[in-house]
Amino acid sequence: MDELAASYGSLIQNTATTRTVNDSSSSWILTNYPLISGFVAFALAQSIKFFTSWYKERHWDLKKLVGSGGMPSSHSATVTALAVAVGFQDGFGGSLFATALTLACVVMYDAFGVRLHAGRQAEVLNQIVYELPAEHPLAESIPLRELLGHTPRQVIAGGLLGFVTAAIGHMIARSGGQA
Repeated sequence: MDELAASYGSLIQNTATTRTVNDSSSSWILTNYPLISGFVAFALAQSIKFFTSWYKERHWDLKKLVGSGGMPSSHSATVTALAVAVGFQDGFGGSLFATALTLACVVMYDAFGVRLHAGRQAEVLNQIVYELPAEHPLAESIPLRELLGHTPRQVIAGGLLGFVTAAIGHMIARSGGQA
């Protein structure tokens, strides 16, 4: 009987410990500076595209809030903010920063390399399909998405936005810790 009580007491203690760990781990997402920096940079870049589109075309295009392509690159902003925030938080000499920086470089290279050229190929293919006779089986096909990648200028702008976002987040995090 004492063994059963001890086992039950141990189970209760383990459950309480697990609950405490789970409760504290559920709030980590709200205090994870690199993660928040990446999300904020993404949201800012997409918002800039959304409002710029409205300013130029005088109509709201909700696809700009989630779509790829355009100025600035939200992919570049996100991964740059993540890498810089990791560097500020864990140091720029560590393997975690090296990993985040490598990821950022791959994403940005892909944005103005492969994805940009895939978008240009989609433009050409759409033009070919558009010029097909109406009776051709492909004449009614859905056009391919053309705005896939970014120009180098858009990637650089996204990277700068990400850097600034992470730097401001770092200053806010530091000032919040000292208050």
